[in-house]
Amino acid sequence: MTTDNDEPQMSDQRRKGLRVMSEVYGWEMADGPGDFFAHTADQVFGEVWSREGLTHRDRRLLLLGALAANGHVDIAEIQAGAALGNGELTPEELNEIGLFLCYYVGWPLGSKITMMFGEQIKKHRTSAR
Repeated sequence: MTTDNDEPQMSDQRRKGLRVMSEVYGWEMADGPGDFFAHTADQVFGEVWSREGLTHRDRRLLLLGALAANGHVDIAEIQAGAALGNGELTPEELNEIGLFLCYYVGWPLGSKITMMFGEQIKKHRTSAR
């Protein structure tokens, strides 16, 4: 869809996806180029993260578990930082999640996640000062 001056006009679905992405990550999300970004904004956030039935916190907890189980510590780091920043999880809850995950994803991977959580907690506390 374009306007009279040939600039693309943003769909309602994209606006919704960007709004939810901004809520989930805690920073203003701008539109991005390409099909990958379009699917991420329109489907993952405009549809899946915006469904009724689970809160953003619920979805974040599920995602942290799935990421931990698959060894995606780098992506879990983004989610942990956003959860702290949005007030969805406290440092104490994040520490408890790390310990809990050790028993379900294995101690070495759980320890790696727990150490990363500790770094995110440290960053969060530093930025709160």
